[in-house]
Amino acid sequence: MSDAHGHAALTDANVVERVLGGDTDAYAVLVSRYHARCLRYAERILRNRADAEDAVQETFIRAYDALGRYEERSRFTAWLFRILVNQCRAAAARRGRRERWVLTDEAAVLGAPAEGSTDGYGAAVPLDRVEQAVAELEPLLREAFLLRHVEGLGYNEMRGVTGAGLSALKMRVKRACDALRGKLEGVYDA
Repeated sequence: MSDAHGHAALTDANVVERVLGGDTDAYAVLVSRYHARCLRYAERILRNRADAEDAVQETFIRAYDALGRYEERSRFTAWLFRILVNQCRAAAARRGRRERWVLTDEAAVLGAPAEGSTDGYGAAVPLDRVEQAVAELEPLLREAFLLRHVEGLGYNEMRGVTGAGLSALKMRVKRACDALRGKLEGVYDA
């Protein structure tokens, strides 16, 4: 089943309805719509391509198995991201000691070479620095920042995705922005 057969015009809820009605091939439409976005988020959270790919694959498997519980009144994206966030958290927990080492020794890992990174012509590479700064955020702040400012979810959707309270999420996003501002001071100064 491809969008060439008129599936691009279908809403996510329409596609879910088709899948639940027996057209299991229609699920590929949802996978093609959201796979890249999910992988981008998972890579930024997990900082490991293989772990991110595993988390996204498991997300789509679990979403397929749970389609009967999807309620059209919520955005499919928010519903899918709730599953993805849980898979990313589980993947990070499975990494165990390796994840703890990275979090406690980030300064050593990201040290001096990162500060002097250039594009080969001596010019700073701001996007790399921004991505590095986001990666340096503590996991809950990084998660909230990415959900809000990269994935564009509203705070109520984020609450449904993460299970955290509204004020906690707002504080996490604020702290993430403050931390990023501090980490990026001077990067854009000429």
